[in-house]
Amino acid sequence: MVEQNNLYRNSPNAGMAEFQEKLRLQHENSMLTELEKLLITAKPSEAEISRKDFEGFKKLFHRFLQEKGPSVDWAKIQRPPEDSIQPYEKIELKGLPADVASSLNKLAVVKLNGGLGTSMGCKGPKSLISVRNENTFLDLTVQQIEHLNKSYNADVPLVLMNSFNTDEDTKKILQKYTHHRVKIHTFNQSRYPRISKESLLPVATNMGLTAENEEAWYPPGHGDIYASFYNSGLLDKLIPSDKRCEFVMEVTDKTRADVKGGTLTQYDGKLRLLEIAQVPKAHVDEFKSVTKFKIFNTNNLWISLPAIKRLHEKNAMDMEIIVNPKTLDGGLNVIQLETAVGAAMKSFDNALGINVPRSRFLPVKTTSDLLLVMSNLYSMNAGSLTMSPKREFPTTPHVKLGSSFTKVRDFLKRFESIPDMLELDHLTVSGDVTFGKQVTLKGTVIIIANHGDRIDIPAGAMLENKIVSGNLRILDH
Repeated sequence: MVEQNNLYRNSPNAGMAEFQEKLRLQHENSMLTELEKLLITAKPSEAEISRKDFEGFKKLFHRFLQEKGPSVDWAKIQRPPEDSIQPYEKIELKGLPADVASSLNKLAVVKLNGGLGTSMGCKGPKSLISVRNENTFLDLTVQQIEHLNKSYNADVPLVLMNSFNTDEDTKKILQKYTHHRVKIHTFNQSRYPRISKESLLPVATNMGLTAENEEAWYPPGHGDIYASFYNSGLLDKLIPSDKRCEFVMEVTDKTRADVKGGTLTQYDGKLRLLEIAQVPKAHVDEFKSVTKFKIFNTNNLWISLPAIKRLHEKNAMDMEIIVNPKTLDGGLNVIQLETAVGAAMKSFDNALGINVPRSRFLPVKTTSDLLLVMSNLYSMNAGSLTMSPKREFPTTPHVKLGSSFTKVRDFLKRFESIPDMLELDHLTVSGDVTFGKQVTLKGTVIIIANHGDRIDIPAGAMLENKIVSGNLRILDH
């Protein structure tokens, strides 16, 4: 038996495993040393917060070094049981409780507010982009909750999860809501160090956020909400005293635009969110199939606050790591370790999906999405955007704007006014294209300005099922 053990120990696989383990420990120890060096440079007022942030980062980095291969075993994935995704209509039929206000007073609305509008060429918080009549996304949110509070004589607070990127700008803006009937709380998302892809060590030289360190830090994805909410102390203040279903995810039916969205599956007896990043390459087409996976996650979540507290204190919040590679402006390749908020679903008791109408899902990730919400397709009432009753089809048009429209600043310059899109099905715009005032688009409209050409759609033009290409320049005279 001793000899067998020696033979095993000397085998190439055992030697490689031992080498890998030593390397892993070395990476982990080097990281811990570097983090301690960084903490020494923190301002006294920020040292405790930074230490808490780093505790979370150490756990994530430890798991990153330990875990290899896909996080799911495709063979175990099953369709979720019928009763685990309830249709919204069934819940609606139950009607409102007798005392709506007491139910609302157990509710806190938490909005992710850590993101910058960089993908749309903006420098500040994405929530401060103007959407309608000078109203920003944040204005709409405050209006929605204020309307709820006034209508039912309730006290639903708004909680904003800021990041180090958005905190200062957001706090300045919040002063304007002082006289609104909404209590607004903020807490800050964790600040994690970006890691050099080559050395697996932080690229930051100190805890500062200026000069060479500006790109060295990142907020680690929305899955960080559980730890940072807990660490802020705000969770304890807001917790009510009862306990039921702990996690509800709003899902909605897939369209062709949503095939990459996360879906719900049954896995090891638990309802679980499956993201495209977790799917083995051989099964990606199967994942995108609308017949097998009919719904996707809208990221509207209803979560029990006492359950967050319990799971965080037991270190039982199980979320897969997302490795997000980035290239900094100077060309350095880094990795960000992130988590997604919906991935924690499997850690909660009695998790449930609610299949809601598409009208509850209106994401704005690009200027193509922004064009839709700024148009007459939607009416605004008390901060809520609803599909105009004048639109014949309840689905939104498919809009693809080219790279000349990517940044909000450029996008706004290219529209003298937002076109009438009530009867539009599909719009593709590519190249140097501008729109005059009161343009109407109907059916399928494709406008392509070739390289070096420019197309100006004249004021008052009506394009129905048209392809416009070449060069059309309207000059002032």
